[in-house]
Amino acid sequence: MPYIEAKISVTLDDNQRDDLEKKLVNVVSNAFGKPKPYIMTNIEDGKTLYMAENKVAKGAYIAIRLLGSASRSACQGLTKDICTILQNDFGIDGANVYVTYHPVDLWGWNGSMF
Repeated sequence: MPYIEAKISVTLDDNQRDDLEKKLVNVVSNAFGKPKPYIMTNIEDGKTLYMAENKVAKGAYIAIRLLGSASRSACQGLTKDICTILQNDFGIDGANVYVTYHPVDLWGWNGSMF
């Protein structure tokens, strides 16, 4: 925990996907003080995304699930960091990015509960 799910419209090669995964893990770990070895990431690229009924050439949806809750300020800073990564690396404007946060009370791992 946390689990990062990224859906982006841009098609990535393996190196870009790996680089994005590392950057997302780093900013999420820093924002919430969670150890990197416990963060799972799913990146789905080449997705078709729409906003306001229009197909978005470059856009992203990032969902972050985490054990327990997070402060609004931590989420605000993380949203800014994620948008900066997407803008700098893939030219995805922040106006075409949604980031959602999903606190989870019950989280299982390795046959047990946290």
